Amino acid sequence: MNPREPGPYFEQFGKRRPVKGGLAAQSRRGGFGRSWWGREFVAIIDLIADKGRMARGRSYARSGQVLSLEIGAGLVSGEVQGSQIHPFTATVLVPTLDETRIAALTEQVRKAPGSLSTLAGGKVPQFLGPALLPSGPSDLQFDCTCPDVGWPCKHAAALAYLMAERIDEDPLQILTLRGVDLDALIESVADPEGAPGDPMNLDWADWFGDRARLPSLPRPEARPAIDDLDPGLLRRAFRSMCEDEHQLEEAIRELKGLYRRLL
Repeated sequence: MNPREPGPYFEQFGKRRPVKGGLAAQSRRGGFGRSWWGREFVAIIDLIADKGRMARGRSYARSGQVLSLEIGAGLVSGEVQGSQIHPFTATVLVPTLDETRIAALTEQVRKAPGSLSTLAGGKVPQFLGPALLPSGPSDLQFDCTCPDVGWPCKHAAALAYLMAERIDEDPLQILTLRGVDLDALIESVADPEGAPGDPMNLDWADWFGDRARLPSLPRPEARPAIDDLDPGLLRRAFRSMCEDEHQLEEAIRELKGLYRRLL
C-alpha cells in the first residue's frame, strides 16, 4: 500500500464476508483505547492515517473480521477476512529501538524512582511514552495482501485497533513491539555498577585487565520454531487442509505443543 499512488476505491471489491469466531474488539462504539498507552497509540495512528479507511478499520475490528493477531519485535501481523474467499494478511510495522535508544531508555528508568518496580509489576510508566510510542509517519508502515493501495487499508487499520486493545490488556506489549527485552532492561537498570566498559568504571591501574569485571554470559531463550515462522504463511498452508477456522486453530495449537515437547 502506497499512500501516494492512486488506486481503486474500496467499493469495487465487494462486501466483506461474515466471520464466525473472529477476534472481535471489546470496544463497541466510540474511540479505541481504555488505557493511557492504548489511547496514545490510537491517537498517533488516527492523526496520520486516512480518516475514511480508519473508520472502516474500526468497523472491521468490531465485527470480528480479524482472524489472528501476532505481536513481535517491530511487527504486528494478522489475517483479516475481507471480500475474497481467503483472508488477507495485514501488517503494521514499527521500527525497533537501536542500542543507543535502548541505553537512553535504560537511563530514564534508572533515574526515575519507583519506575523499575512499576515495570516489574507489568506496567509501563507514562513518562516513557516519547521513547516507546511511534513518533510520526516515519515510524509507521502498513502493508496488506489486499488490492487496496490506500494507506492504510481497512484490514491493516483493524489490526492496529486490536493492537491498541492488546496494549490496554498488557502495556508491556509496547516494549515487545519496540524490541525491548524486559528482563534485560530490568537487569541493566538494577546493575549499580553500570555497564561493563563504561570509562567511569575502568580500573586504570589494571592495564592488562587482570581484575576486569567481565559481563555475564548471555542466556538465550529457547523458543519453539513455530514462534519464528511467518504466521500468515503457516495459516495459508493449514487452510488448504482444514475445513474451517476452528479446525485451523486446533492444528496450530497441536503443532505448537509438538514443538514445545522438543525443547
